[in-house]
Amino acid sequence: MDEKTEELRDIFLDTTGGDTVTERQEEGHGSLADEPDAAERVAELVSRMRERYEFDSGLSEDDLVRVVRLYFEDADDAAIADDLGVDEATVFAARMDLHLVRESDREAPFDLSRLRSMHVEGVPTAERATDLGVDEGTVEHYSTVVAADLESTRANDRFRDEFAELLAEEDLRGGHTEDAREDGLREAAEDIETNVSF
Repeated sequence: MDEKTEELRDIFLDTTGGDTVTERQEEGHGSLADEPDAAERVAELVSRMRERYEFDSGLSEDDLVRVVRLYFEDADDAAIADDLGVDEATVFAARMDLHLVRESDREAPFDLSRLRSMHVEGVPTAERATDLGVDEGTVEHYSTVVAADLESTRANDRFRDEFAELLAEEDLRGGHTEDAREDGLREAAEDIETNVSF
């Protein structure tokens, strides 16, 4: 150690009261690494919904979890149906069971708020169809959307929001953070001067 380095070392010791340059970092609370697996938590949420609401799709819990995942990957009903080996009507029913209503589901050929009022008042399907000027099948389809929206609203959209949050966290745990870390390290390493002498 030359005189200058020794002098700097002494200043460091006087200032910090320690002789190590770095301290061991401990993992703080709320680390993503501490969280249970997202798939397990999504399955728990699906199970809680099944206990609370009457499901119409008839899909298994594993398939319902798959519907949630694919929905948040922006897969359409045809792609989800193909993945699960079921028809699109089953996927639609499963999405409604899980409060996963798309904006396009609300694009009815009539004023949806009128149907919502009739649904709340318990107006029979045939009367709804006559009043709205559409067939009963169309009324049943949009009544399912209205019912799912109302259930979700009563639950403050909690289930849908939790699904979204869990799957976003899973993305963070996966390759996205790893890629970002590697990119950041690569950029930082490019700026390091390797021929430094002390």
